[in-house]
Amino acid sequence: MNYFNLSRLLLPAFFVISSVMSSASSVASDESLDAVISNHWDWVLEQYPEYRREYGDMSGNQSWTDLSADALEQRNIETRAFIDDLSRIDPASLSETAQLNQRMLRTALEEDVESYEKGLHLIALNMRSGPQHRYTMVERLPMATEADYVDWLARLEKLPEQLAQYQALLQEGADRQRTQARIIIERIPNQLDALIVDKPEDSPFWGVFETMPDAISAERASELKTQAAAVISDKLVPAYAQFKAFIEETYLPSTRAQPGIGSLPGGKEVYAMLARHFTTTDMTPEEIHNVGLAEVARIRGEMMEVIEEVGFEGDLNAFNDFLRSDPQFYYDTAEELLEGYQAVSKRLDPQLVKLFGKLPRMPYGVRPIAPELAPDTTTAFYMRPALDGSRPGWYYVNLYKPEVRPKYEMEVLSVHESVPGHHLQIALAQEIEGLPEFRRNSSVTAFIEGWGLYSERLGYDMGLYKDPYSRYGQLIYDMWRAVRLVVDTGIHYFGWSRQEAIDYFKDNAAKTEADIINEIDRYIGWPGQALAYKIGQLKMLELRALAEQELGDRFDIRAFHDELLGVGAIPLDALEVRMTRWIEREKTKL
Repeated sequence: MNYFNLSRLLLPAFFVISSVMSSASSVASDESLDAVISNHWDWVLEQYPEYRREYGDMSGNQSWTDLSADALEQRNIETRAFIDDLSRIDPASLSETAQLNQRMLRTALEEDVESYEKGLHLIALNMRSGPQHRYTMVERLPMATEADYVDWLARLEKLPEQLAQYQALLQEGADRQRTQARIIIERIPNQLDALIVDKPEDSPFWGVFETMPDAISAERASELKTQAAAVISDKLVPAYAQFKAFIEETYLPSTRAQPGIGSLPGGKEVYAMLARHFTTTDMTPEEIHNVGLAEVARIRGEMMEVIEEVGFEGDLNAFNDFLRSDPQFYYDTAEELLEGYQAVSKRLDPQLVKLFGKLPRMPYGVRPIAPELAPDTTTAFYMRPALDGSRPGWYYVNLYKPEVRPKYEMEVLSVHESVPGHHLQIALAQEIEGLPEFRRNSSVTAFIEGWGLYSERLGYDMGLYKDPYSRYGQLIYDMWRAVRLVVDTGIHYFGWSRQEAIDYFKDNAAKTEADIINEIDRYIGWPGQALAYKIGQLKMLELRALAEQELGDRFDIRAFHDELLGVGAIPLDALEVRMTRWIEREKTKL
């Protein structure tokens, strides 16, 4: 898939629902659509072998996705053919559910074509995504049998070929003025240094061979370790060294000096397209920027109320500096920080029954982010469960420099990344019966991240944020996402410098400077994605307020949430149609 993963993002389109159709024709047309959807999913699994493992299919475990120019061009041709297949089916002949399926798949495919034609696949890496992080893939694999290790070694043998493909993409990007920002690429050589080692045992690729399962005999384990050492030393180290030389000597000098994608030819148009993709709205960058400014002003007012409550003498900036610098708000060690996250997570699960009628079966756990990745990534992230049930969800937390990871953010962060945030929503979606696979895997960012941010407010319903500093932490996180609207549009559309964005962030949120810099660089390297959170949250809050107003004392928060999450991640306008219909049905029960 291209760098922006646009096949998993969804543009809004007119949501057509036929008022009159015969059930027979609907069934026949639904079957025609189901055939196209099924054919497309089989094609996806063929094109992206890494996906197959999620379904218990090991046939792709020795392969990487083909990123050669020929493969990408052929993939684009075949994507267009699927669009044609979908276009031949009249939406008016479909059932309501099938209409949404058709719309979502067609839109995703059209976005993939648009992304490819605009050359976004050539912006092929940033400090959080790219071949320098291939060692982390093993965390998605069971690594329980000899076959798992044999497959992994075979895949590592082929990794130099994929590095060459990345290099070719980046070179074409340089030739076509589709490059990443220089400030982002300047981080990459240090990441590559961790892979260019003198001893194979020092490589991140070696870790999985350090302690091997008992199912593998000691003799065979020794043989596999010998093979791994040879692959790392003879193939991976030279390939990564060559790739680093290309990055430093050829690609880096050609990268864009300005942080914003708007500085590239046609860049503002590209960014407007990305804004639509990530928010699933028709909002312009100017409109999104203004929403951000309004939200920043609103949240500042709530922050000042907390500052007055704790009796702090000073303005917002002084209070934020106090929070960033006072040792009482930080753990001394990474071990204490991890234990703190684990303790918070254990307090969340018992509270969910107050807010949800249906809970997911799949569990989740808390893990530290890999130390090689931690310095260049954000505070936490979530990895969804395997679709075959073989892997739980994982809430990854950053333990790098615990002195910059404040305690007052731990509750709100955990609510967002685990439950009732990402894990609950994604695991529930994976367990919905009757959805086509592309819907079970849907990554509509405005819905998923909007739900995560909406869930942060649910912490109050769960008995969290009792301490005023923890409550201020919730406001920091809400402000963080409001600031994103301002700085992301500022950088990529209005031409802000990186320092202007950092300064605006520091002036409005109490996150530590290390976090702020990583956040700003994330926005630079991933244009538009940061817009989804606040736009999605505001729509969900709007729908909840409407339901509370219309239903009054009969409003049931558990039923509301079950309905909102009941068909997985969908575009915001489709969500509005779904929830307003639910409200009307509930009113008839009064």
